[in-house]
Amino acid sequence: MWTKYRMIMLRPHLIASGGPTPKFTDYHIWKALMIISETRPVGRKTLSAALNLGEGSTRTILDMFCEEGYVTVTKSGAVLSEKGKRAKDMVKMDVSLVNTRDLTIGAVNCGVKIRGVSKKITFGCEERDVAIRAGATGATTLVCVNNKLIFPGSEYPVSPQMEAALKKEFRIGNGDVIIIGTAPDAAKAEKGAVSAAIRLIGGIKINRSALDIPFQRNSNKELISLAFTIHDLVGRLPVCARSKDNLGIRIENGAVIDNTYTGEIMEEAMDMGVTIRRVATSGPYKGIKVIVAPLEVDGEVVGVVGVVDIRAMAGADNLIRMSEDDE
Repeated sequence: MWTKYRMIMLRPHLIASGGPTPKFTDYHIWKALMIISETRPVGRKTLSAALNLGEGSTRTILDMFCEEGYVTVTKSGAVLSEKGKRAKDMVKMDVSLVNTRDLTIGAVNCGVKIRGVSKKITFGCEERDVAIRAGATGATTLVCVNNKLIFPGSEYPVSPQMEAALKKEFRIGNGDVIIIGTAPDAAKAEKGAVSAAIRLIGGIKINRSALDIPFQRNSNKELISLAFTIHDLVGRLPVCARSKDNLGIRIENGAVIDNTYTGEIMEEAMDMGVTIRRVATSGPYKGIKVIVAPLEVDGEVVGVVGVVDIRAMAGADNLIRMSEDDE
């Protein structure tokens, strides 16, 4: 069961194309928890592709997870903490592609089993509507009564063949609910079914205050304050800062746009303890001159601060590229 589930989550080319989604939902929060749990560690770009979200939205989700203590972020990516594992277990549900074409109208079907919530189901119309709003073609809801799968609001059972197919994928007991999302592709079928299941269990309980703050709270507040001061002093040129023991921040236009940032020149300045002026060869400022200087306390390098000289960029195309990179 979980092998099929990982195929949907971790192979981004299965997700329909069409550009990044401008907003995220409880489904994306749920799926991010599952992906981070299954892929350790996972980088933001990989997570963004698997969620079919822009990097900005993905960064906001990670900010929320950090705010809740659900993840720790390393140079290699995000890793689920013990608190995050408990949060994941609270919303864990069995998910699998299922062969139920005789029961549904879509080319691909994804089933979700939610344990012991059959009393919350009326006729299944609410779950169908949620799945359609999430992008699925539709959804079929079944409940288990007397060890038989039936359509809610009736005594009408599914066919023995269909019940056998579903019980082959899921361990189903009395009170359980099966929601089958149907769609032209696996990603939309999964999103529809899981979205309906999340609504059924009452949504994702997570503090969303990270949506309203410009950057994640950082233990090194002095470094952040210094970086913002430098940002203002240099006419709001992009500024990057990193302490010795933590990943850094990247500031543009008066706000932190990345709070897990580092770069090759920053790492080199940290290791060598010298100021480096060089054109970046990778990362969001590739091809642009960067100046990075070390911060010393009692003769020890405790951090670095860098300024990106976008004024020296040649042509408008580079300005457009920078804008697109940060969307």
